Amino acid sequence: MGGASPAAALGGRLTAPQIAGRYAYGYLTSEKGTHRLVRISPFNAKAARQTSFAGVEVMPLLGEGAVSVAQLPAEDLEISFTRSGGKGGQNVNKVETAVRIRHVPTGIAVKCTQERSQARNKERAMEILQAKLLVIAEEQRAADIASIRGDVVKAEWGQQIRSYVLHPYKQVKDMRTGAETTDTESVLAGNLELFTTAYLRQRASAVREA
Repeated sequence: MGGASPAAALGGRLTAPQIAGRYAYGYLTSEKGTHRLVRISPFNAKAARQTSFAGVEVMPLLGEGAVSVAQLPAEDLEISFTRSGGKGGQNVNKVETAVRIRHVPTGIAVKCTQERSQARNKERAMEILQAKLLVIAEEQRAADIASIRGDVVKAEWGQQIRSYVLHPYKQVKDMRTGAETTDTESVLAGNLELFTTAYLRQRASAVREA
């Protein structure tokens, strides 16, 4: 299983990374939620300690071509186009290649800017939108997707599922399972087995006791 590390998510904005592998979605459900990072800010001239938060969503994506606009009623979708901006050449800055799609019944919106063409960004945004809706439907056991109202977890103090402390000491601790380690570099490099295993064991235990 491979993909972006937690360091990328916590150190800057990360847009819809894809991770492939056997049971990838099942394992990575442990990462859904708010992550808290405490470190010496590299952007502060006084080297002050800074606390940052990152909200992480985990969802399965369907295969290429499996998603089409026809699968969701057109009246339920608000689609807009803007310039992507940033790096990527003249096409990115001059043409409205960025696509934002909002699912009106649920209020869920996704934006895709990473592809070079409007058509591909629209296709990619539809994939992400449907994946979000499928996850919510599964978690809430809802048959009518138009009635779904997903719970939004704020990326702020008191909401975190895991803390990554790099100063004044080194520790990564999961607030749900109690799993922790002082090997922060390994965790931020993407070695999450300690936490995914503890989370899955906790869930399995809860199911057995239910």
